[in-house]
Amino acid sequence: MSWRMPAETAPQKRVWMAFPPKGCTAGDTPDTLDEARTAWSGVAHAIADFEPVTIIVDPADRDIARRYLSSAIEQLEAPLDDAWMRDIGPSFVLNDQGQLGGVDWRFNGWGAREWATWAQDDHIAAFVIEQAGAARIESSLVNEGGGIHVDGAGTVLLSDSVQRDPRRNPGISRAAVEAEMARTIGVTHCVWLERGLWRDSAKFGTFGHVDIVATLTEPGRILLHEQRDASHPDHAICEAAFTALSTARAADGQCFDITRLPAPRMLRDDEDFVDYSYINHLVINNAVIACTFDDPADADALSILAEAYPGRRIVGVDARPIFARGGGVHCITQQEPAIA
Repeated sequence: MSWRMPAETAPQKRVWMAFPPKGCTAGDTPDTLDEARTAWSGVAHAIADFEPVTIIVDPADRDIARRYLSSAIEQLEAPLDDAWMRDIGPSFVLNDQGQLGGVDWRFNGWGAREWATWAQDDHIAAFVIEQAGAARIESSLVNEGGGIHVDGAGTVLLSDSVQRDPRRNPGISRAAVEAEMARTIGVTHCVWLERGLWRDSAKFGTFGHVDIVATLTEPGRILLHEQRDASHPDHAICEAAFTALSTARAADGQCFDITRLPAPRMLRDDEDFVDYSYINHLVINNAVIACTFDDPADADALSILAEAYPGRRIVGVDARPIFARGGGVHCITQQEPAIA
């Protein structure tokens, strides 16, 4: 049976999320937990203005979740370690008969990070697949949804630092990864980046998720993160990514039309260089949920997104509390495609 992962711009049935449990990401004090839960809930309610949202809640948080989430958000219970649904949830696919499937990648805490726990999260993809009534497509590849971006027409963006990470898939070749991508999500052409952004390779990062670097807005068109300040380590990384993508081809053999999306002007937080990125947005029915940072560059970024996704409303949400924990809007969400 042949499966294909639709583009994020394809019609959607709903978006899946997870409610932040106490732990490494959300924190364990009342203030840090409230900050995380307020941020996650804000994204959920922004999406719910356009399409249904289902959020997984740890049984221990059943009562507290009701304080943050309106009745518009469907809640299901399952044990959680963390709340990055893009990474712990399935990648949804469709076949030619219109059947919904979900790829259940192996998950090992972003390469067995010393701070991560994943005994519960490793089962979330299967749980979501069952609740969605989808066919389960099991994969032996350690991978996360944030580590891939597809155009729905045969092309996928991915990175050596994730799929070929020795802490995830030791010794695996590009050819083996590409074969598994073809089997599970139906792509015919893989475009490789060497790595992700600088901070994403630090202690609490993912080692290089592509969904903070580049996205395919439609077949043949790429939005690429651009760090213009040469003092920031992402400047060189972004230039290398631009060079790689400028010489790459889409599945149809054509060169990519690349639009650079400048980073926020803020370069550092209290810890180090930030990896704030407008690339980490979520496309949904009739809208785009975009990251904002109370930054002078926000307005221009939202304008570029509006040009990239004509006819969709651009909704900005403050993503600073999410990025402070290691990701953005795209990282905490996972879209389920609609069946025609």
